[in-house]
Amino acid sequence: MQLDNSRTSQAGPEDAPAVPQVSRATLRKVTIAAGAGTVVEWFDFAVYGFLAPVLARTFFPEGDPVVALLQTFAVFAVAFALRPVGGAFFGTLGDRIGRKRVLALTVLLMSGATMAIGLLPSYQAIGIWAAVLLTLARSVQGLSAGGEYAGAVAYVIEHSPDGERSRHSSWMPAATFGSFAAAALLCWALTAGLSTEAMDAWGWRIPFLVAAPLGLVAFYIRRKLDESPIFREVMESNAKTEHSPLRRTLATQWRPMLTLGGYISLTALSFYTFSTYMTTFLREVVHLPSDAVLFSNVVALTFAAVLAPVIGRICDRVGRKPTMLASAILLGGLAVPAYLLASGGSIYNALAGQLLLAVGAVTANVVTAVLLSEVFPTAVRYTASAVTYNVSYAVFGGTAPFVATWLISLTGNTMAPAIYLTAIAAGALVAVVLMPETSGRSFREPDRPARAEAAPRRHR
Repeated sequence: MQLDNSRTSQAGPEDAPAVPQVSRATLRKVTIAAGAGTVVEWFDFAVYGFLAPVLARTFFPEGDPVVALLQTFAVFAVAFALRPVGGAFFGTLGDRIGRKRVLALTVLLMSGATMAIGLLPSYQAIGIWAAVLLTLARSVQGLSAGGEYAGAVAYVIEHSPDGERSRHSSWMPAATFGSFAAAALLCWALTAGLSTEAMDAWGWRIPFLVAAPLGLVAFYIRRKLDESPIFREVMESNAKTEHSPLRRTLATQWRPMLTLGGYISLTALSFYTFSTYMTTFLREVVHLPSDAVLFSNVVALTFAAVLAPVIGRICDRVGRKPTMLASAILLGGLAVPAYLLASGGSIYNALAGQLLLAVGAVTANVVTAVLLSEVFPTAVRYTASAVTYNVSYAVFGGTAPFVATWLISLTGNTMAPAIYLTAIAAGALVAVVLMPETSGRSFREPDRPARAEAAPRRHR
């Protein structure tokens, strides 16, 4: 790994001695490596959400289509229920043996489980075992995904200069939205190019099988990199390795984990409402053609991917709390107007509604990415961030499509999902108030609590 001795930590005089930062070339390689695995992770999850109606017909018995769709989304939620378990296991492992090796393992598990879904027989072929095998494959996806995103973000941020952490970590949300766009584009091309019969028979398998080469490429890239310098410093300075980092993490970090988790509930819900459920809403409630829905979603997701690095730079300039506040106000204030627009009945209305929702969702995801690492000290960062992130995503992200479908079915009100998102945005404001400003915190003093009065670093 190349080091740039001219760039040092921006610590104050009372801080630990300055330590050389990695070179820009190395930082670019690290970002690409982390982003490659993130693309695989979220591409796999996106495909499942986009193809939910087809999967419902393939893996569950014929009958009430709403019931079949709810069963499909229930399996979607099962994977998220296991993400906290994966976060605890792989997070603990990552804090013991390093970020790099764990990230190489998680991407292989994720891509393998996704490819397995593409090879599964249908309900007509093997009956209920089709749904059982689908659930098992989704469970492996959930376990591996639990250790992926938080670790990838930590890996990038631990290579980044103190004043540019959000700028660099924002490429992880960009990769997330970009992978959803790629998945939507592929699903749109298949839906537009194949008949319904062909799509149900074999076309739906193609996006899942694509995971195999993507995973191998991401694994190869990650194997070529070194461990993060900050993690190596912490490990070299500790005479003994903590035998129960999860217990240590919960005992020392429970308060910031709860506070950050309260905010990530909004991040999770907004992300899956925008990226996954909206396509189902437009098809099943607004009754737009599937190919038109997926095309509009590709445009909206591409816009989100491009916007993420812009929000990252803004977040470094204004600080974390103002960015959190802006995301809660945007999502709370625009959720209902976005759904009203999307319900207009045309492809242009659908696109306008998605773009409106995208701004708040991107803002929440970008600030969450950097907070995952800034809130917690290096020795327990992987564990604490992975557990916090995945618990919130299991409760509010994985259940988002199911709850939205159930709320409309229960109330008969097509605006119910938007009202639900508005309520969660209001609750997230409590976390914004309680969260200290972390943008001025130096990673060279990992055990010092972040100061609420710390001023954000500004760059020209």
